[in-house]
Amino acid sequence: MTRNAWGVIGWGVACAGFGTGCALSGTELFGAVWPGWAVAGAGVVAVPAGVAAGVAAGVASARGRPGPGLRAVLWGLAGPAAVAAWGLLTDVLMLLTGEAVDSGPGAVLHALSAVGVVLLVGATRVRPPAGHRAPAPAPSEAPAAVQLAAWAGTLAFVPYVVMKLDWAFGGSFAGIDGARMRVTNERNGASGLWLTLEDWGIDATALMAALGVFLLWGLVRPWGQVFPRWTLVLSGRRVPRWLPLTPALIGAGTLAPYGLLGVGYLSLCTVGVTTIRTGDLPTPDDALMVGWVGMSAFAVYGVALAVAVRSYWRRTGG
Repeated sequence: MTRNAWGVIGWGVACAGFGTGCALSGTELFGAVWPGWAVAGAGVVAVPAGVAAGVAAGVASARGRPGPGLRAVLWGLAGPAAVAAWGLLTDVLMLLTGEAVDSGPGAVLHALSAVGVVLLVGATRVRPPAGHRAPAPAPSEAPAAVQLAAWAGTLAFVPYVVMKLDWAFGGSFAGIDGARMRVTNERNGASGLWLTLEDWGIDATALMAALGVFLLWGLVRPWGQVFPRWTLVLSGRRVPRWLPLTPALIGAGTLAPYGLLGVGYLSLCTVGVTTIRTGDLPTPDDALMVGWVGMSAFAVYGVALAVAVRSYWRRTGG
């Protein structure tokens, strides 16, 4: 049995237990009770799939992957798991800023699904024993086209960060000033940490955007594959691939579809097919302005992150 196979088996058991518990207790997932049974069913299928992946590992190692039937099952489970992981990034951001997630069971499902995607995709390939593995490739930079995508993702966040910092410093944008934005955030349940950062002129989402840009460039530049000198004990050692890939996959899987769908919706609103909801903004034009700034940033950055993930995966031996 390989570690990937045991991981899939364990994930299947966890899904079967979690899904059954939610269904029997009437706990809603995605606004209904029946998804609990779907999660449990996925777990029931995953357990024998994990066993089969482990049994087939010795035979499959010669060609580097299990047979087509087993791969179809694993990918068939990974697809819905990726969809169910939607919202994990939002949960993480809320927890980091001291806010409560919208739904505890929903957050558990998001995390469980994201773990499942990694395990299931990993089980579609068989890694040779440690003594027979090729040495890790030397740190390298991404091709020019990928770095161009990284620049696009970086620059797309500039208007978003400027808008957020303008509000944080008390300025006005799109008909709403910083003081009113703070009242709105407080009314919407912003945490004490979030509000304290605003008092210091720091917007939490702008800070997250800066970290996201750091992650993006770590995926396309050689320094993202080796720990730098300031890490002392870790200096010069290889960065485990899962360390940048985990947040990058979560970010790309959340922001790219969210941003692209948002851009599509704003396009319909802009040409008059439908009407945008103004929310706390004074006019529809103000809402469109803020919407375009935000959704454009999420869409371009999300796609750039997905491109960078693919390049990093390939350059580090994926």
